[in-house]
Amino acid sequence: MAISLRRQGPTKFEQAADGSMTLIEHVRELRNRLFWAALGIVAGLIVGFIISQWVFHILEGPYCGLESSWIDGKCRFVVLGATDGLVLRLKIALWVGLIVGAPVWLFQLWAFIAPGLHKHERKWAYIFVAIAAPLFIGGAVLAYFVIQHSLPFIMEAGVIGDTTQLEVSAYIGFVTSMILIFGAAFEFPLILLMLNFTGVVSARRLLSWWRIVVFLSFGFSAIATPDPGPFGMTLLALCMVVLYLAAVGVAFLNDRRKGRGKEIYAGLDDDEISPIEDDREPVGAMGRVDGATALETPEPVAKPLPLERRFDDMT
Repeated sequence: MAISLRRQGPTKFEQAADGSMTLIEHVRELRNRLFWAALGIVAGLIVGFIISQWVFHILEGPYCGLESSWIDGKCRFVVLGATDGLVLRLKIALWVGLIVGAPVWLFQLWAFIAPGLHKHERKWAYIFVAIAAPLFIGGAVLAYFVIQHSLPFIMEAGVIGDTTQLEVSAYIGFVTSMILIFGAAFEFPLILLMLNFTGVVSARRLLSWWRIVVFLSFGFSAIATPDPGPFGMTLLALCMVVLYLAAVGVAFLNDRRKGRGKEIYAGLDDDEISPIEDDREPVGAMGRVDGATALETPEPVAKPLPLERRFDDMT
């Protein structure tokens, strides 16, 4: 008797896609997905705890560039609590664990959501995720560059008037917050592309927003950047504007591929008068209306047959 190695019956993905999976099966699948996602995060947390010292040395780079941070030939921070060093290492390990375990927990999240999407929606989701990761990394690198060049000015422009030592937890929190803000800011053009690819707005409409985008970019940069000077604000705003223009260019290519803008009324202005000739005739006085005629008397309705005589033997 031959034994078949092929899996019999539909897979869980096919069951979830065609709606044959019950509610209890969905809940059970969600539990399994969360379990494997948690395992991925725990594994990443272990890796993050091992390399947390190396990550800390990278994050302390802008601070160690200050002369006041060096005491006895070492870059030193101010530590206020006995457990601050351990708690900070666990925080860094958690951040690194989320990044290292991202392939696992993102795959589990995607495997649970993907059956509810169409095939073309899944294809565009792959493309957007592939673009989002490099954009976030670019924003994080820019944040590190801005902090490195603006931290001396921030320290010297305060009321103390000179650079001094910083508390380690507050400094690391400041650096990680800036990395998250800059990384999220670089995802802005991706949102515009999603609106264009889904057909919500056209490329011409996106281009018509350039004044608003430039104003919002500089406004957001003025609030997000720690440097009160124009260096960091201008750099972040220019990067956001360049990414916006790149997104508009991709949107124009997408509109040309889909044939948008060639509709029958695409070239007409909303306030333009119709080119159809005005051949309306003036309405004159109303003619004479004759009186209503009497209706004829309807014929009497025949009496219906008895119930047993309405149908034959077959009906």
